[in-house]
Amino acid sequence: MDNLEVKGRWNELKGKVKQAHGDLTDDDLKWEDGKDDEFYGRMQTKLGKTRDEFVHWLKSL
Repeated sequence: MDNLEVKGRWNELKGKVKQAHGDLTDDDLKWEDGKDDEFYGRMQTKLGKTRDEFVHWLKSL
């Protein structure tokens, strides 16, 4: 799953991510155009996963 796939499915995946990690806020899960690195940085900080680990985890959802 590449960045474009994740972005395309993000509304669907966002609910599953929030179920798995209830401490994430809507602001944490906000994906803005052109700010992909910022988004992945937030996920790395909040979840303690690398970008690749996070993307791999998303594939399993």
